Amino acid sequence: MGAEQETIVAGPGHTLDLTVDAHVHTGFAAGRDSVGVVVSAADRAGLTAVTFADQVARDTTWLPAYADAVRRARRRTELTLRIAAEVEVVRPDGWLAWPSADLAHLEALSVAVTRLPTEDGPLSPREVRQAIAAGALTEAEVAEIVVGATVKGLERASRYVPTQLARPLSLLTQVGIDDAMLADEVLDHLADACRNAGAAVEISEAWRSPSARMVGRLRDAGVPLVAASDARYAAEVGQWQYLLRV
Repeated sequence: MGAEQETIVAGPGHTLDLTVDAHVHTGFAAGRDSVGVVVSAADRAGLTAVTFADQVARDTTWLPAYADAVRRARRRTELTLRIAAEVEVVRPDGWLAWPSADLAHLEALSVAVTRLPTEDGPLSPREVRQAIAAGALTEAEVAEIVVGATVKGLERASRYVPTQLARPLSLLTQVGIDDAMLADEVLDHLADACRNAGAAVEISEAWRSPSARMVGRLRDAGVPLVAASDARYAAEVGQWQYLLRV
C-alpha cells in the first residue's frame, strides 16, 4: 500500500503522515537507483516529502556530490526533499562514524546502531551471536550496550543538526533477542532520550522496527514518529504494510 491513505492514527492526539518518507537510499551508498529515479517513484506513490539518508562512514567522500544531486532534483519537483545521512554509532560512549567530508551539506542525521558498539570496535550481528553462544556476552549485556549506545549517540548527534533514530533496537532482533525481555523502564529510558534530544523516531518498513510495544512507549512519551521505508529500490519508496499493522 502506498501513500494514498495520507495519515493513520498512532494513538490519542498522534497521527503518522504516510505522504512523507523519512528515510530512503540511493546509488550513492546502500541503494540501487539515482536521486532522480527515487524522486519520480515518490511522486508516483503520492508522497509530498522525502528524506534522503544514505549511509556514511569515516571514509565517505561523496557527500558534496550527493547534496548537489538532491539540490538539482529540487528544481524539477514540487516534493520537499531533505538532505540527510545515516550515521552509525560505533562505540559504547555514543561516538559516531562521522565522515571526513564537510557535514554542512546535511540538514538532518539519522542515527543507527547496526552493529554492537564495543571499545575494540563494532561487532556484526553474527559475531554477537557467536559471543553469546560462547558465553563471552549475555543477552542482558548486549541489550544494555545497545540501549546505552543509542541514548549517547542521540545526545551527540543532536548537538549538530536535527536528528532521527533509525530502526531502534533492530540489532537485538537480528541477534535473536526479543525486546519483550526488556523492562518497561529500559524502553522508557530510550524514549526519554529521544524526547530530550528532540529526535523523531523512524518506523521502518524494511526493518519492521520498532516493535508495537516500543511504538507504544514512544507515543506515550510524546516522541514524534515518522514513516520510513528505508528503501533500497525506488519501487519501495512510500510503500506501507508494516506501518499499518504496527
